[in-house]
Amino acid sequence: MSDAFIPIHALKGRGAATRLAHRFERDTRNAFDDGWGTLEEGDAEADGLPPLATEVRFEDAKSVLSHNDSPDITFDTSLNPYRGCEHGCVYCFARPTHSYLNLSPGLDFETRLIAKRNVAELLRAELARKSYRPSPIIIGTATDCYQPIERELRLTRSVIEVLREARHPFGIITKSSAVEHDLDLIAPMAAEHLAAVYVTITTLDGELARKLEPRAAAPHRRLRTLRTLAEAGVPVGVSVGPQIPFVNEDMEQVLEAAWDAGARSAFYTVIRLPWEVAPLFRQWLELHYPQRAGRIMERIREMRGGKDYDADFATRMKGSGVWAELIRQRFEKATKRLGFCNDRTPLDIGAFRPPGAAGQGSLF
Repeated sequence: MSDAFIPIHALKGRGAATRLAHRFERDTRNAFDDGWGTLEEGDAEADGLPPLATEVRFEDAKSVLSHNDSPDITFDTSLNPYRGCEHGCVYCFARPTHSYLNLSPGLDFETRLIAKRNVAELLRAELARKSYRPSPIIIGTATDCYQPIERELRLTRSVIEVLREARHPFGIITKSSAVEHDLDLIAPMAAEHLAAVYVTITTLDGELARKLEPRAAAPHRRLRTLRTLAEAGVPVGVSVGPQIPFVNEDMEQVLEAAWDAGARSAFYTVIRLPWEVAPLFRQWLELHYPQRAGRIMERIREMRGGKDYDADFATRMKGSGVWAELIRQRFEKATKRLGFCNDRTPLDIGAFRPPGAAGQGSLF
């Protein structure tokens, strides 16, 4: 699998290092040094150009609720207003989904975004079906529902407005402080046991976070978001995943800081490298940690039975083997010492009432 050459200056603020060819492409192109310095000339000619811009496309989705029966996932219904994510987390397991759009899981995933402009309309219709049976909807399970374009498009807010009308329970997973903008909707629903928020904090090291998650909120800002939500009465939890051997090694410090900020539940996963994420992550390691790249990949493969990734339900989230067991023990000892609950906040499905048609008022 090959990739297109991208001048290194253009990668500022981006997680991927290339427009890696996706697995369905028939034709691929490699940068080639012909001995005349053409690669260096191309890079020099690009100097002074602005960084890669973000492009937003709009989609009229056919459905918005996704259901799963995976035994290793603690929820069965999810919703994602956006495809692709500008946060640019290099390890994101959702990157390969861009391949189905004939786009690169590399730079395209974080620069060519798809917004489901009819998400609220479809959600209303799905909740109003006579056959619908409520269960908590988790928003932002694949791509962040509060990535930067939410500030303008407000699709996540429109979803929460429908859920508020239907008194439908929901959870949010995010790395963004922008969730605070919707506290006027979230806090009242949380008071009725209808909402909870989970913030991912991979590390407290700002320099590392800038490399791993270049356009997500800084770690200290995410801690402030936890505190703001908790003080508003919203149940908050922290995810300290993914754990990456020899990269983010401050799990205990993250958990302690999150507890002090008000988080009362905690979760973790180990890094997952499905499909194109594996070569992208190897490129990232060679770019940022060339001296330890081989060592890091050896430990990852050790947790995956000798492979870059194993999708087995029993092990895909936590891994297996000695290293995975060490991470598990560290997490369990830290959460027990601090007092964390390792279960998601229970939400009330009994208050649900099907929403009316858009614009339709209620007589009661």
